[in-house]
Amino acid sequence: MTTVPSPATPLARLRRPGLAVSLSIAALSIVILMAIFGPLIFGLGNDLNPTMRLKPPSALAWFGTDNLGRDVFVRTISGARNSVTVGVSTAIVVLAIGGTLGVVAGYFNWVDRIVMRLADGLMAIPGILLAIALVSVLGGGLVTVIIAISVPEIPRTARLMRSVVLSIRELPFITAAISVGSSTPKILLQHIVPNAIGMLSVQATYVCAAAILSEAALSFLGVGTPPDVPSWGNVIASGKEYFRLAPWIIAFPGLLLSIMVLSINILGDRLRDRFDPRLAARRAS
Repeated sequence: MTTVPSPATPLARLRRPGLAVSLSIAALSIVILMAIFGPLIFGLGNDLNPTMRLKPPSALAWFGTDNLGRDVFVRTISGARNSVTVGVSTAIVVLAIGGTLGVVAGYFNWVDRIVMRLADGLMAIPGILLAIALVSVLGGGLVTVIIAISVPEIPRTARLMRSVVLSIRELPFITAAISVGSSTPKILLQHIVPNAIGMLSVQATYVCAAAILSEAALSFLGVGTPPDVPSWGNVIASGKEYFRLAPWIIAFPGLLLSIMVLSINILGDRLRDRFDPRLAARRAS
């Protein structure tokens, strides 16, 4: 008798990642190690050396040097800390505030009407313009950048969580919990939040990737982190006027930025497949 193998569970599929997921995990691990240990080993890369201006990649400077003679490799490695810090911090802030607002709005209709109208108003403003305005008002600095990037992302996360909670709220086990007299906080914390945490973790990856790109854009425009704090955005900005003479100033930090954002998005897609098996099945067909 032929035995039909049982289908793999979503968790088992997640534990057997494909090549793209494996490469993404490896790339993110390398970037995180760079962010943690890079500045401790190499410094910030702010040392000026006019005799080494615009030198191409070599054994002395692996990624070449910029217009002030600074080592692009060291500044790129050090800039990883700023980008990772902004991405992770923004994801935590957005998930904490936006997730809470979305859960409450999805469960209470009167809160829904207030929160969603505020969210509609914020989402009508382009995120990068709102971030630039906030940085201009609050001043520069890492904390200001995190706040400026978080504010446009909060309404998007709140709307996502609201839609998830609206669907969970209609399930039979929620009706059963209400019928036996469970309190509202107990229903929210023990039934709704655990069932919504999966989509929230998926959203975290996209928020993190968007925050890293937004931070790079703000730094490139000169309204992000100060110039003496290396980030991929201001490293790229320092080379825009010398692109024809020294393309390596833009190429290497831009490549690392692209790899990191792509890796985070690949992992986000994998998590989404994990928590929505029907979507994974449609992709496989």
